Amino acid sequence: MDEWLEAGRIAKEALEYGKSLIEKGAVMREVCEKTDQKIIQLGAKPAWPTQIGNNYVAAHYTPDFEDNGVFNDELVCLDVGANLNGCIGDNACTVDLSGKYEKLINSAKEALNEAIKMCIPGMRTGEIGGKIQEVINKHGFSPVRNLSGHGLNKWVIHDTPKIPNYDDGSKIKLVEGQIIAIEPFATTGTGLVEEAGQTNIFALENSKPVRTPFAREILQFVENNYKNLPFTTRWLIQKFGKGKTSLALRELTQKGILTQHPPLVEKTKGMVAVWEHTILVGKEPKVLTK
Repeated sequence: MDEWLEAGRIAKEALEYGKSLIEKGAVMREVCEKTDQKIIQLGAKPAWPTQIGNNYVAAHYTPDFEDNGVFNDELVCLDVGANLNGCIGDNACTVDLSGKYEKLINSAKEALNEAIKMCIPGMRTGEIGGKIQEVINKHGFSPVRNLSGHGLNKWVIHDTPKIPNYDDGSKIKLVEGQIIAIEPFATTGTGLVEEAGQTNIFALENSKPVRTPFAREILQFVENNYKNLPFTTRWLIQKFGKGKTSLALRELTQKGILTQHPPLVEKTKGMVAVWEHTILVGKEPKVLTK
């Protein structure tokens, strides 16, 4: 449990650091890179590339290697994870550079706080989702129904049980000692996300022999450094260069060795806010990312 506690502490400190960097004029890629480096400085590794979602982008976006885009007046979701020997701290927050979406952010934050109180043994996951939905609806917004919280296990980010953001009718019950991430997404839209845009986040799905030398080299690097946790093209380009990385990723995805995680955007372009903590289920739930 000590490593889970430390992973949570590092994730939280890195999230607060990344949050402090988000301001108008800051280069988005640099914010992500500095946050990743902060995790390493604190003694862990990124569990995935630091992700930012602007406005209606809910998840799975991180800037490309040569992307020098800057923040302006966006609503920014920041998702940070720390990996300590496979133990994962997972947390997220939202920063409003426009000054227009305080109520939306607070709806996600309040939903999270209410859900945390329910992380006790025997609690039905659908009931937790119902509380999240109730709080977000109370503020006049919609939960994102096809995104959810999730169990965490060693080297596994999205494990059972799923923690929905609405009452999906699930009768699965929480168990003492489970580690879960509660992740309420609130939106001004209809509450559904879809894949859109180019993928630059990948994860190892099914390792098998490959013929091309550079694909084999990059596959071995992924296996040794990330195992089955997500990584980004930006990290590979820094080591192997753009051309070699691009060719290798194409071959590895075509062969089904890597799975792609494209950006997820709200279908009606509704604004999205998120708040997330990692929790140890118990009679008195313990927030590990606090």
